[in-house]
Amino acid sequence: MSRPIKNTLLFAAVLGLILSSGFYRSWNVSLGILNMGLISAIMAMGVNMQWGYAGLFNIGVMGFVALGGLAAVLVAMPPVPEAFAAGGWQAIGALILGALIIAAAVYLWKHMARGMARALAMVALLVIGFFVYRGVFDPAVAAIEAVNPAGTGYLGGLGLPVLIAWPVGGLLAAGAAWLVAKTALGLRSDYLAIATLGIAEIIIAVMKNEEWLSRGVKNVNGIPRPVPYEIDLQNDPGFVARMTDWGFDPVSASSIVVKLGYAALFLTVLLIVLWLAEKALNSPWGRMMRAIRDNEVAAEAMGKDVTARHLQIFVLGSAVCGLAGAMMITLDGLLTPGTYQPLRFTFLIWVMVIVGGSGNNFGAVLGGFLIWYLWVEVEPLGRLLMDLITAGMADDYWLKLHLLESVAHMRLLTMGLIMVLVLRFSPRGLIPER
Repeated sequence: MSRPIKNTLLFAAVLGLILSSGFYRSWNVSLGILNMGLISAIMAMGVNMQWGYAGLFNIGVMGFVALGGLAAVLVAMPPVPEAFAAGGWQAIGALILGALIIAAAVYLWKHMARGMARALAMVALLVIGFFVYRGVFDPAVAAIEAVNPAGTGYLGGLGLPVLIAWPVGGLLAAGAAWLVAKTALGLRSDYLAIATLGIAEIIIAVMKNEEWLSRGVKNVNGIPRPVPYEIDLQNDPGFVARMTDWGFDPVSASSIVVKLGYAALFLTVLLIVLWLAEKALNSPWGRMMRAIRDNEVAAEAMGKDVTARHLQIFVLGSAVCGLAGAMMITLDGLLTPGTYQPLRFTFLIWVMVIVGGSGNNFGAVLGGFLIWYLWVEVEPLGRLLMDLITAGMADDYWLKLHLLESVAHMRLLTMGLIMVLVLRFSPRGLIPER
């Protein structure tokens, strides 16, 4: 079987699985899987750029996804004038002051002669600067968080269209990735992985605790949508009349129409990112990245700046993850920093890349759809399977009770089983790198 035919059949099979959910469950479930599959495919491409192109082992994916979600709040939510009046400008000024202190420390370190004088000057600058910064910043934060803490207690956003937040999320994640890369890219393999995981945890911790910025664990809800609300469609006489004439329930049809609107937007972004990623991969730049991945020493001997290229691809991959994070929060309409767990935003995305095919953008997309479908559907299907297996057993039989309790672990069992089977029979993934 030729490669194009095989790949087409794989995508058709996964699409068939997603469509099957519409028949045996509901079309709302099927479209929900499709929408999150589109977002997961974009995240998987971001990780694939870092690992598949350059061999960078980044397990801090959730930090960059979370920054994309934060961008949706900072861009799309309406501002809170009372919070700005209470301490908003003072908090912004404190952040600028902190940045100036860090810049001054860097300048001092570079331009003073090495010795005890430089060390003492650095310590004095950082210690004094820290207390001055906290003296300005802490009162401003307390004033902001005291403004209607049950409803707001934060600065809000810019009140701009939420679609603007998607590229902003990519830029915010790219900026954070640049800072991370400047400090951590000198590390190798497992040390880089540990560093990126730690930095991601720091980002999540900041989002959980800095209530003036993201409301912390109080969460931000009501993030604006780029598509209509279901209730607005249900209150539209024209929409209700059309759906009734076509034989559809207006309530169910409104949810399906909204999900189809999201699917169209997400598919457009996925196709754009996929086209750009393929252009980059098949360009001289892409061939250079793969050469660096395969043999850094040989690439350096040919005059390539390996560190600079690693910086580029780390920033680009993180930007794609940030873009997907902003899209996901737009779909949810809710920012919940406490839900950014490594299991979902790191392990699951890595499974998508490995199963789909590391180094192949189409493989990453296929893995995104397939693994997300399994993540959603394995548990209900596992329940049906266990009910079938235990149908002839007494209700209080120990084996039946044990099997039914095991349904909750079907997801993790399935992910592990899929990984083992793929690594055994197709170690380069379902659609391997050419």
